[in-house]
Amino acid sequence: MSVRLSFEEGRRLARVTLDQGKGNVIDGAGAAELQAAFEAAASEPVARCVLIDAAGPHFSFGASVEEHRPPALHGMLRRFHAMLKTLLELPLPTLVAIRGQCLGGGLELALGASRIFAHPGARLGQAEIKLGVFAPAGSALLPARVGQATADLMLLTGRSLTGAEALAAGLVDELCGPEEDPAAQALAFARQSFFELSPASLRIATRAARGRHAARAVQRIGELESLYLTELAASPDGIEGIAAFLEKRPPRWQTGGAS
Repeated sequence: MSVRLSFEEGRRLARVTLDQGKGNVIDGAGAAELQAAFEAAASEPVARCVLIDAAGPHFSFGASVEEHRPPALHGMLRRFHAMLKTLLELPLPTLVAIRGQCLGGGLELALGASRIFAHPGARLGQAEIKLGVFAPAGSALLPARVGQATADLMLLTGRSLTGAEALAAGLVDELCGPEEDPAAQALAFARQSFFELSPASLRIATRAARGRHAARAVQRIGELESLYLTELAASPDGIEGIAAFLEKRPPRWQTGGAS
């Protein structure tokens, strides 16, 4: 995929834009591009915050399904989680602006940020279970945002939430109007909230505010990455679900299940 990094508003805002095309699918190389963009944003001394948005009608259809198969799976998942670790530990407030579909790895990316802005027509979901797999980072991050019951609903059924439902659940922090742009709303929030603050003090305050959350999330993502790679990825239904999706056919699940 392609990731664009630009510094705006007198370099006080670092804008990271997903620009792969219609679906902004995040593959291993794209995760590495995102990580490099976040690191570059952190190295800009006058930057006050990061805004993550996307070109096209959709934020992201998620991580590359093709790279959920061996031999690409291990490298892709580890690069994706390394990128999320960088985002979670970034010493800057991070804002996300969502339009259209925000699914799977795209939602996991958004969950790594400080504040989520969305259009009412957005759809946010973790549909991995429908492919016979699960979302490691989503499983680690969703409960803290929306509570265990709503996290269970999304993670165990694959149900997506509308923008309004996501706002009510606490998944989205602010919803723009139907004719408005969530990125413009996020930029207005950044101008009002961060641009006049000390950049050095804001970085220390961000580390203080988010440090424990980031440490817990990074640890849990690592545990769930191991669960995914050692148990699920080698299971018959984990293999079958990915294959069925790529072959555009209904999956043929086993009748039993692993305990």
